[in-house]
Amino acid sequence: MKKQKGKDEGLQNDELGVKIRSNDNPYLSVDSQKKLLQPRRLSSYFIVLIESGSITYNLDLQDFTLTDGHLLFAMPNQIFTPPAKTDDLKYFKLLFDESTLALLPQQFPFLVNPLNAPTIVLDGAAKERVIKVFGILNQILHIDKYETDTEIILAYLNSLLSELNSAYFKNKAPLNILNTNLSKFIEFKLVVETYLTEQPSINTIAEKLALSTNSLYRIVKEHSGTSPKDYFINRLMAEAQRKLRYSNISIKELAYELGFNDPDYFSRLFKKSTGKSASDFLPRQDLSGK
Repeated sequence: MKKQKGKDEGLQNDELGVKIRSNDNPYLSVDSQKKLLQPRRLSSYFIVLIESGSITYNLDLQDFTLTDGHLLFAMPNQIFTPPAKTDDLKYFKLLFDESTLALLPQQFPFLVNPLNAPTIVLDGAAKERVIKVFGILNQILHIDKYETDTEIILAYLNSLLSELNSAYFKNKAPLNILNTNLSKFIEFKLVVETYLTEQPSINTIAEKLALSTNSLYRIVKEHSGTSPKDYFINRLMAEAQRKLRYSNISIKELAYELGFNDPDYFSRLFKKSTGKSASDFLPRQDLSGK
């Protein structure tokens, strides 16, 4: 039997770190709006789409004005200052965390922002498709009376991010970025993605980025809140969760695929990092006989 949502539970799925806001689902009180308008360090990925109207956001001390069909996205640990809502603005805002991202069946390079351009301008057809998917997510996370299966939410989130990933890299020219530390952090994330299964040492990564290990530590700590080593391990464990969930692979095979020589060490590290054993993430077999 489906669980009925409580009065305010439509803002977030019980099992996923996903929240959505829209004209149908604005921030409730004046006090909460004032609090949310203060500069803060993001703890999750943030995406806002402007369906119609105009508004200016501030991200890492840089202003970005959005109008019809414009979208802004931000990464965890970026400094974000949202504006007060303007009249006649139609919008969708979506937030999701790293754990939710790890459950999706593919990667989305645009979220790393390799081109240093946190805005996307959607053409007419793409805008219509993206608005429809945002609308569906808004319905199942906020409007519907009963909770929707997690897999359905993930499917629509995957579809949305696929559209945005394609639009981000379409005819996009790199932009200059003022914050050189953020630029280096983005390069660090790209190196992590490129050499993930090779598990290079932190010294090797620092050399690739033309940084000292101390400088790399400082930059990664500034923008992720963790050390380069812990960031790399967390990313490996997120990839492990993804493959365990979507690949027909044994834990031993996965350990070798991710660059571990000792499957037992991989299992211990996985348990330490996630709080669960790797076997908990294996697909459940249907034993009902149906």
